[in-house]
Amino acid sequence: MSRRPLVLALAFAIAPMAAHAEDLLQTYELARAGDPQFSAAESSRLVTKEGSVQARAALLPQLNGSASITRTKNDSSGSQAFGSAIVPSEGTNDNTNKQYGVNLSQMVYDHSNITRLRSANLLSEASDYQVESAGDSLVTRTSAAYFNVLVQVETLAAAEASETALKKQFDFASKRLEVGLAPITDVHEARAQYDSARANTITVRNQVEDAYQALAEITGKPIERVKGLPEDFQPQLPASTGADQWVQMAMDNNPALKAKEYQVKSAEEDISTARAGHYPTLYLSGNYGSSRTDGSSSDTLTNLTTDFENRNDSRSLGLTLRVPIFAGGATQSGVRQALYTRDVRQDELEQQRRALERNTRNAYQVVVAGVSEVEARRLALVSARAAYEASQVGLEVGTRTVLDVLINQRNLFQAQQAYALSRYNFLQSRLNLEQAAGTLDVDDVQDINRLLTVDIAAIAPTNGAQ
Repeated sequence: MSRRPLVLALAFAIAPMAAHAEDLLQTYELARAGDPQFSAAESSRLVTKEGSVQARAALLPQLNGSASITRTKNDSSGSQAFGSAIVPSEGTNDNTNKQYGVNLSQMVYDHSNITRLRSANLLSEASDYQVESAGDSLVTRTSAAYFNVLVQVETLAAAEASETALKKQFDFASKRLEVGLAPITDVHEARAQYDSARANTITVRNQVEDAYQALAEITGKPIERVKGLPEDFQPQLPASTGADQWVQMAMDNNPALKAKEYQVKSAEEDISTARAGHYPTLYLSGNYGSSRTDGSSSDTLTNLTTDFENRNDSRSLGLTLRVPIFAGGATQSGVRQALYTRDVRQDELEQQRRALERNTRNAYQVVVAGVSEVEARRLALVSARAAYEASQVGLEVGTRTVLDVLINQRNLFQAQQAYALSRYNFLQSRLNLEQAAGTLDVDDVQDINRLLTVDIAAIAPTNGAQ
C-alpha cells in the first residue's frame, strides 16, 4: 500500500465535503486540528529537531565581538621642598580608554561534537516516526470514540424500546389481575422488570452523553451528527494471507518501533560522545583588538597641561591543542552511564518488538473472529426477537407466563446491545490492525467511512422490539 502522509491526504479528502456533515473523516479532521495529544507530539518533534541545529552549530565558526569605553580621572595633591621652602602642588590626570575586538574560533577536531550531531540527527528521525505514530493513534482514538457514540445510541434505542415493551407487559399483567386471570406475582415481576428498565434507560442515556463528551474531548468541538452502519452491513476480511504476513509488515513499517530503533542508534552515538572525552581536541582561534587612550594631565607646580593620545592594535592567530590526562574518573563514569543508557534503549526496543508482535497477531485474530461474531450476533438477535414475539403470542393464548415474556424481553435487549457492539468493534479492529502493521492510510479511513451511511436519527427506530 502506498503511504501518503495521513494528515495531508485527509485534508484533501475533507475539502469537497460540507462542513456541517460530521462523518468519520470530518470528525478526524476536527480531531487533528484540536487534539492536544497530537499537538503535543508535533511540538515535541520541533523541540527535538532544534537539538540537531544546536549540535550542528558546534561545528561551525564561533565569532564574538566586544567593545568597551572607560573614563578615568585622577586627582593628586602634595608638596615639594625647594631648599627651605615647601611648595604645595596639585595634579590632575583625565583620560578615556576605548577598546574593541573580534574573536574567531573554529573547531578543527573534536570528536564529541561530531558524535553529538549524529545522535541529534538520529533523534530527529525518531521524532518524525513518533509524530507518525501519534497520527495513527489519533485515527484509532477518534474512531473508537466515534463508534462508542454509535454503540451507546443504539443501546439507548434498545433500552427505550425495552422500557416501552415492559411497560406494556406491566399494564397487561395488571389488567389480567383485575379480571382474575393472573396472580399478583405476575404483576410484581412485571413491575420489577419495568422499574429496572427505567433505571437502565437513565443510565444508558447518561452513557450516551458521556460518549459525546469523550468525542468532543478529542475534537475540541461538540459533535452533533454522526453516521452509523446500515442493517445489511456484511463484514469483510482484509486482503492478506495470514497473521505472519501482518506481523512482518508491522516489523517493517510500524512507526513506534522505528522510533525506538532510531533511539537505540542515538544511544550508540552517545557512547562515542562519552568516549571522546579521552581524545584530544584541536581548535583554531584568531583575535583582532584595538585600544585607544586619550586625555590630559596638569600640574599646578609647573602650570603645564599636557595632552596625550595612545593607540595599540593587536592581531593573533593560533591553534590550541587540548589533551585530557586525568579527570578524576568522570570520563570513565560517563562512558559507563552511556552504555547503561544504551542497554535501557535496547531493552525498550525488544519489549516494543515483542508487544507489537503479540498485538498484531491478536488484532488479526480479532478481525478474523469478528466476521463470524457479527454474523453469530445477528442470528442471535433474530432468534431473540422471534422468541420474544412467540412468547407474547403464547402469553395471549395461555401457554406462556409473564415471566417467560420478561426473560425473552431481557434477552432481546442484550442481543441488540451485543450485536451493535460486535459490528463497531469489527470496524475498530480493522483500524487497529492497520495501525499495528504500520500501514494505516487515509484509504483505510475512507473505506470505513463509506460504510457509515445511516444518519444517527435513523438508527434508533431500527432497534426497537416490534
